[in-house]
Amino acid sequence: MGVIVPGASDRSRLIARVEGRGGEAQMPLNRTPLKPGQVALLKRWIDAGAEWPESAEAHDQPPAKHWAYLKPVKAAPPQVQHAALVRNPIDNFLLARLEQEGLSYSPEASKEKLARRVSLDLIGLPPAPAELKAFLDDTRPDAYERYVDRLLASPHFGERWARPWLDLARYADSNGYEKDERRNIWKYRDWVIHALNRDLPFDEFTIEQMAGDMLPNATEDQRIATGFNRNTQFNEEGGVDKDESYFEVQVDRVATTSTVWLGSTLGCAQCHNHKFDPFTQKDFYSMMAFFNNGEKKQISTGDTSTYYIEPVLEMPTPEQKERREAIEARINALTKQTETLTPELKAQQAEWEKAVLNTEQAWRVITPSKLTAAAGTTLTAESDGRIFASGTAPRDEAYVIEFALPAGTASGLRLEALPDARLPRGGPGRDAYGNFNITGIKVEVPEGGGWKPVTVQKLAADTGARSTDSKRGQVWMVDASREDKRLPRQLVAMFEQPLRAPKVHLTIVAGSLASVAESRKLPTLWQLNSES
Repeated sequence: MGVIVPGASDRSRLIARVEGRGGEAQMPLNRTPLKPGQVALLKRWIDAGAEWPESAEAHDQPPAKHWAYLKPVKAAPPQVQHAALVRNPIDNFLLARLEQEGLSYSPEASKEKLARRVSLDLIGLPPAPAELKAFLDDTRPDAYERYVDRLLASPHFGERWARPWLDLARYADSNGYEKDERRNIWKYRDWVIHALNRDLPFDEFTIEQMAGDMLPNATEDQRIATGFNRNTQFNEEGGVDKDESYFEVQVDRVATTSTVWLGSTLGCAQCHNHKFDPFTQKDFYSMMAFFNNGEKKQISTGDTSTYYIEPVLEMPTPEQKERREAIEARINALTKQTETLTPELKAQQAEWEKAVLNTEQAWRVITPSKLTAAAGTTLTAESDGRIFASGTAPRDEAYVIEFALPAGTASGLRLEALPDARLPRGGPGRDAYGNFNITGIKVEVPEGGGWKPVTVQKLAADTGARSTDSKRGQVWMVDASREDKRLPRQLVAMFEQPLRAPKVHLTIVAGSLASVAESRKLPTLWQLNSES
């Protein structure tokens, strides 16, 4: 017993199941059974041969397909009784049906109503008073046609009819998603408007938007047209997976293109063969492969986010283009000039190299005379001038280092946090990842019976400039957790006035902000340098 045996409903399993015969569950399963009339209709269809679309084509009959997949065939306008009412072939079809129902056209609207209707329809605006008066005063037989031609020639025609197309093209002035940053794609919007105003043929309208950049000797206008494919949303959320996001872009392009040009929901075939339309999953990804051939490059935003960025079409004005070319020519000339190593340049380079070396030699290592730690850390001055922290590793700590300046004056102080095999992951900090964070630095010199603070004019670190304001909770932080190779780190404190003092107090503090835990431990291995 087949599911359907053409000409024999009594031997068709379909009928047995909907009737609940044969000891099997009645279909539809767990739903209301078909009514007797519905079962009888199925039986008659099977007994009549159970014609499917494929079998209909095999018998040279008209294909029983949905009208959307049939090639349009021009039909001859039907004859009508009131031929005087016919102004164009469309009237034949309308009037024939009206006459079949015993009806006729309503009385023609007044010129004022006609003008308002067609103006709103064609340009989306009501007629201006002067335009309306000119139409009302025009008594020529083709006055209406002339009025329509003026509307069609208006630039507002393209603006009015571009709106529904731009909705289909999912045009927007921002990228969507969480950040919804601005996008500059208004040139594509203007291209659609101009294409409609110049009555661009639909085949060219299609080709240029799909692949205008692939046409031989593609014009700038044709490349702009491909903005249709660039209207997808663009996800700039932190941590977005670039490949997943790019895949979603391609899915959007396939679904949108099929909806707009095929008038069909190809999106179902993303996951499976289409249930109702003749599209397979292979069709979906074959179309996606076309879009996936586009050029793209990977960029990073400086955090954990990486994106694929597609080519950007620069659109300078003629004046901007001319100015740019002049600047580029100047840059090229200067580049060529600087790359030519003249005797003068050689002498200047040697002088510069000497100045750099002299600057480094100006730093002198300082040997501390006294070391204390407020929270119990053990500070040890090593033979090479380094200071090693060991023992207790409190979260909050303050190192106090006393030392004598070398002969002369000091304009700055350089702190070096050094990596060492004795430290967690090689340092240079004492927390589990080798990180540290300093929340305050104070330099003092003797005055009377106490100590006078020295004004630090500027702090600079190899991890970026840091604030001299300890109230901000961070003066210098090093995050070494992502470094494969641990590096020495440096912080330079420049004084407002050069120092000349027999003794100097340097206090380094790790504060106690509740939001940061172990990373607030101070570095373990230090070396101090002063600059003459």
